[in-house]
Amino acid sequence: MTLTPFHLAIPVHDLASTRSFYRDVLGCLEGRSDTRWVDLDLYGHQLVLHEVDDARSRVAATNPVDGDDVPVPHFGVVLAWDDWQALSEKLTAAGVSFVIEPHVRFEGEIGEQATLFFLDPSGNALEFKSFKDMNQLFAR
Repeated sequence: MTLTPFHLAIPVHDLASTRSFYRDVLGCLEGRSDTRWVDLDLYGHQLVLHEVDDARSRVAATNPVDGDDVPVPHFGVVLAWDDWQALSEKLTAAGVSFVIEPHVRFEGEIGEQATLFFLDPSGNALEFKSFKDMNQLFAR
């Protein structure tokens, strides 16, 4: 399966601090920008930060998943196992406060995966996950 990049635009309340977080902590490369928005390369996908005056935390609810209260809405990327591990260590070293600490969920079951959740400086919830067996991504 060949994946094409997704495009996602999210609201932020402070473009400078949120841009810095994605660039300096997550390692996103910058593309085009203007005074109130910036394009970022998030693992090959186009993420656009739009500064809006009424941006607040985007977490509207939670949903229980394997013992965790998963923030909804959220977005993120499925990474290779070693890349997920490296990101987990990088975020921990940077002092990122996790909503859900890095761990493996559905252990020993179909869909076993490593996961972690955190909020960006504008309150947008992100999840990064990985499967040792990528064939489990859509397994039922």
